[in-house]
Amino acid sequence: MKFNHEEFEENNFSITRYESMLRSNDVKFFDSDEFESIIHHYLENGKIAKAKKAISLGLSQHPSSVNLKLLQVEILVFEDRLDKADNLLAQLHALEPENEEIYIQKANILSKQNDHLKAIELLSTALQYTADDADVYSLIGMEYLFMDDFENAKVNFMRCLESDNQDYSALYNIIYCFDFLEQHEEAINYLNMFLDKNPYCEVAWHQVGKQYFDLKDYKKALAAFDFAIISDEYFIGAYLEKGKVLEKLKRYNEAIENYRITLELDDPTSFALLRIGKCFEKLGSDDLAIQHFSKTVHEDPLLDKGWIAITDFYLRKRNYQKALYYTNKAISIDSENVLYWKRYAKINNRLAFFEEAERGYRKALELGNYELETWLNRSDILKFIGESDAAIQNIQQAIEFYPENAEIQYRLAGLFYEKQEFTKGEFHLRKALELDLEFTIILEELFEQVFNLTLVQNIISEYKR
Repeated sequence: MKFNHEEFEENNFSITRYESMLRSNDVKFFDSDEFESIIHHYLENGKIAKAKKAISLGLSQHPSSVNLKLLQVEILVFEDRLDKADNLLAQLHALEPENEEIYIQKANILSKQNDHLKAIELLSTALQYTADDADVYSLIGMEYLFMDDFENAKVNFMRCLESDNQDYSALYNIIYCFDFLEQHEEAINYLNMFLDKNPYCEVAWHQVGKQYFDLKDYKKALAAFDFAIISDEYFIGAYLEKGKVLEKLKRYNEAIENYRITLELDDPTSFALLRIGKCFEKLGSDDLAIQHFSKTVHEDPLLDKGWIAITDFYLRKRNYQKALYYTNKAISIDSENVLYWKRYAKINNRLAFFEEAERGYRKALELGNYELETWLNRSDILKFIGESDAAIQNIQQAIEFYPENAEIQYRLAGLFYEKQEFTKGEFHLRKALELDLEFTIILEELFEQVFNLTLVQNIISEYKR
């Protein structure tokens, strides 16, 4: 640790001295290692222009430095100047054919050109020369991910983790592969083997818990998150996940306690506040529920789920005016969310704002919500506000999705009879009766005058025999 601290101080001094030189225009000498540290500092902080200047100055003082030229290659690749980078790598390869970084950078170029198999070949060559095979295995894993080859990606990330058991990005990538392949049991077995060697790895316990959660084995998930917390009592993610499990187990007071711990460990998160509100709602503590929902949207005004939580709260209380206000807030944040438009339609319908209700259902349909209920509700509203032609057009579109649905056919029959298009009305009435005789109640309730017509009753009587 002392060495690392001293190295950090030395790098810091080099950067300070270098920037002082730039300000004074007084050229000073730096050894090539110092230049490397300075360039890495700028690259890590996204200061590409400053990194390029440092490379230029470094090469003017150390024109034969392969490492500085490799950093130059890195920037050329970043800027998509691949041909120039490739030429420079060819020169460097002639000088140092066993330098693993040359193969890594060449692989990077091939990866950008979507030649992932060739990139993997070069990275495999780099493995022969590198002293840090964990990084190379990780790069190979990423190339397989680019090709959607999750099995080989998983194998290489596992090799990376075997070389460096602190490489948690590799661990996350392994679990990502397991998840994509829907291999939850296999993921648990792998994590347990890893934990046998690293029993206090909070990240691994956390991932075990998430796997059990996906499998709905909430008791084992809870135990795993407890072990994650034992391994690191400040691990916010474990408390959040434990809270979610406790909610599933209907242990709402304990869930609240875990969510509150996260608020104490770090700045309040809208997710934790929202979940606390949901728990209080389940416990029947309405005042505390709405208080936390309000805190949620105060903490993150753009969190549409917070506004919808308040909407649903007032919907259950049948306070439709307030529910509408908060639905509009959610829609203003995410106007492409079908569920929000359906709420909007439902609330406006309850408030007898029928034109707005129709707009909500129409918007839901435009966004791809082709549920039967949406078609039927929109049709009934259009009929009610006197837009029979639009109601017919809507129902005819619904038939494309539900060609054998009696509810649709009865409505279409009623609409055509109302327009005195008796042939079309009879066609759809007979179709409806063939599908389901019991649903004549739709005709009776929505089209009473049509239902009472003698010719309609005669047709219905034919099917009752």
